Formats: sequence, structure tokens, C-alpha cells
Amino acid sequence: MQNYEWLEEVTINQLQEKLESGELTSKELTLLYLRRIAAYDKKINAVLEVNPDALQIAEALDAERQEKGPRSRLHGIPILIKDNIDTQDKMHTSAGSLALKDSFALKDSFVAAQLRKAGAVIIGKTNMTEWANFMAIGMKNGYSSRGGQVLNPYGPGKFDVGGSSSGSGAAIAASLAAAAVGTETSGSILNPSCKNSLVGIKPTVGLISRSGIIPIAHSQDTAGPMARTVEDAAILLTALTGVDEQDSITKTNPFSELDFTKHLKKDGLKGKRIGIAIDGFIEFLTKEKRIAVEAAIEVLKTTGAEVIENIEIPSAKLQWSYDVLTYEFKPALNAYLGGLHPSVPVRTLADVIEFNNQDEEKMLKYGQAVLLESEKTSGTLKETEYIETLVFDQYHAKEQGIDNALKKYNLDAIVFPADEGSIISAKAGYPSIAVPAGYTADGEPVGITIAGTSYSEPVLIEAAYAYEQVTKFRKPPHLEKE
Repeated sequence: MQNYEWLEEVTINQLQEKLESGELTSKELTLLYLRRIAAYDKKINAVLEVNPDALQIAEALDAERQEKGPRSRLHGIPILIKDNIDTQDKMHTSAGSLALKDSFALKDSFVAAQLRKAGAVIIGKTNMTEWANFMAIGMKNGYSSRGGQVLNPYGPGKFDVGGSSSGSGAAIAASLAAAAVGTETSGSILNPSCKNSLVGIKPTVGLISRSGIIPIAHSQDTAGPMARTVEDAAILLTALTGVDEQDSITKTNPFSELDFTKHLKKDGLKGKRIGIAIDGFIEFLTKEKRIAVEAAIEVLKTTGAEVIENIEIPSAKLQWSYDVLTYEFKPALNAYLGGLHPSVPVRTLADVIEFNNQDEEKMLKYGQAVLLESEKTSGTLKETEYIETLVFDQYHAKEQGIDNALKKYNLDAIVFPADEGSIISAKAGYPSIAVPAGYTADGEPVGITIAGTSYSEPVLIEAAYAYEQVTKFRKPPHLEKE
């Protein structure tokens, strides 16, 4: 029986080489990842459930490879997905809530369908911050009533694991699958990526369909890849991207060629003008993390990029509200819940709140103040406060935010310390890529985020890949078996 330890830090292309040569089958690979999950996940609690059909799916893909060849670079590759993404199989989709613990999706999300189309093996669902951290004030990152607490593999119980794609982050940091899919409304891919020394891509809203994903806010929601390398993230992003008739925003996608790996250029930073956004952002980091970020920026200067330090973003110090999310959540969630199987006990946000009230000890460890606030809204999106706040957020995130700085300094991209710029990019619906930027003295991961304007993913991938190749900051966590 093969040893599963060699899976640590292995890349998708390295796995494909073994599959192509016949050294390994997808069924064997899937079994090795399942053994690795069994060996290490008890310490970090990142994987909520595994796909009972995973081995059979892998075996079928092996037969197809022999007969027709691989569908894509993901053919036969085990991928984890977040527990708020629908899969029409024997796995549940619950957003971490016990209210949906018995819910089976009636159809695949577009994301799941794209993965299957590419030949990926959806090996399991990852734990997450319950309701994507849109439930309570002060809820701990990585906690859900259904799955319990996800821990950071770099320091279980010591370092914050990040949220809300906590399980996706911890699982991929621990090499429990080749890569994972997370979702973000505001920081939920970028934050756990920085905290788990990963590459996380939060795409432009519209690049990846939101159909079949338990929602928060249609103006900001998106899925995206989380991986150990920029290359793996680009491979996964390519598979996830596509136009979906059920999600009209995907028709704004301008890319005629959907292979983001073409932008993996070692000299991808050469000649690019990169602005560094410090004021209004770095003060939120600890002294140790500031030192790591500052050192990472010094390395950036050696890559051939023209670095413009201390750029000003007019809206950097705004006190942003989450009012848009509060208003958009209720109608979006009600629509999602209303389409579930009749056996599911909750059909509306009001039902979820009442379900939680029935067992406060289990369901309301951190309360549900955010759910209650959203339930107070009309659910019609007609409120003046909603419209005015949406306009305010869009203007200050774009014209007085990302686009303002890009134009004023003639920049190709902006670098933020850790994920501190995520809220501006989220409210604009613009893309960002988190990349590892080192570690504190006690081993806590630190990242930086590279952000741009709408559909600037190719530019960001070029910059992130070039930076990664120069720095090679990422190193695996030290894992202990149960």
C-alpha cells in the first residue's frame, strides 16, 4: 500500500504526470487523499464530510483516461469544495448549519458542474464559518454548529484559521486535497488564504457563476480557488469560469480564451507599476506581521516591477457598513431555501431563526444578531437606505477606491498588507489574489493581497506568479496524527 506522506505540497501538474505515466491511478490517488484526511483531519477539523462515491468516480475517470485521454488538467484530481456549494450527490449542503444538516441539493451548482465537466473528483465538503459568517457578531472564524471548530494547521488552537472558507484553507494547507473551492462576500477567500499560507483568488463578480451557492449578497458573492501555488489556483480558476444562463452577470465575462495558466510568467512583474497601499491598512496588523509585510515589499522591489510606495486611496479610512449585505441576504436566502427539497425543515430566514431558537445551546453559541437584523428588512430591496448605501459603496470602492488609485498613479495593480484591502475590492466586485508573504517569529503565516480593477485577473496572476517564483515563501505546516 502506497504511503500518503508524499502528497504533501504536491502540485496538480505533478499529479497529472503520475497519472499520465500510469505510475498512479486516480482511484489510488483518491484513496491516498482519503487516508491522509483520516490521519490528519482530526487535529484540524477541516473536512466536514467525504464523498461516498469518490472512489467509484475516480475509477470511472481512470477508464475514460484509458479510452479517450484526459478532459483537462483536473482529470482525476481530488478537489474539496466549501459546504455552501450545492452538489447533486450523496453529500449535504448546509453552510455549516444544523438547520440544513439533512439537505441534499436537487441539482449541481454551476461550480460543481464545471468541476465534473473538467473531470475533477469532488472528494468532500469543507467545514466553514456558519452561514459564511453572516449569522452573529463575534462568531469565531471556522466555527459552525454542524461541523464544530476548524483549527489552523500551523498552530491548532494558537493561530486564527481565518474565515469563512476556513475548512478549505486549513485542508489545503495540510495537503488534504490538491486544491479547494472557497466562496467570498467580503474577505472569506483572501483572509483564510493569508492565514494558511495559501494562494487564494477572489475573482471579479461575474467570472464564476453563483448559481447553486447558498447566498449572502448578490452584489458581492463569488466562488474562487484556494491552492498552494499560483499555478494550481490558475488551473482551478480556468475550470470554474464560464457563462451560465442562470446567472446573468457571467455574460459580462470578456475573456474569449479561458486558460489562465497562459499568464504564469516568471517575468510577470517586469515593467509593471505596482502601488503599495499602507496608510489605512497596515495599522490593523500586529508588529510582527507588519515586519513580515514590509520585508515582502522589499523583495517585490527586486522583481523588475516599478514600485510606488504609500499610495493614497481616498476611501481607505472609511467606516464601511454591511447594510447592503443585511438587505440583500433575506431575499436571496429565502429564494434559495424555497427551492430545496420539501423535506428540509426551513424554507425562509424566519424559519432558520426559529429553528435556532428551539435549541439555543446547540445553535446559538454566538447568538444570531445578524440574522435577526436581516429579517427586519422587507426583503423587497426597495428601501431607500439600501439603494443609497449600495450607490455609496460602489462609488467609494470604485471611483474613490481601486480605480481612483490605479488611474492617479498609472498602476497595473495594488498591493495591500495581508487581506486588509479585501472590503474595498469586495464592495467593488473586483478581483484580488492573496499570496504567501512569510511568517512571524512564532510561525504564523502572513500574506499580501494583489488587487486590480474589473476582470484584471490575467494581470494579477502574472504579478502573483512572478512574486511567488522569486520568494517561494510557502512552507507546509508540521502536522501531527491523532
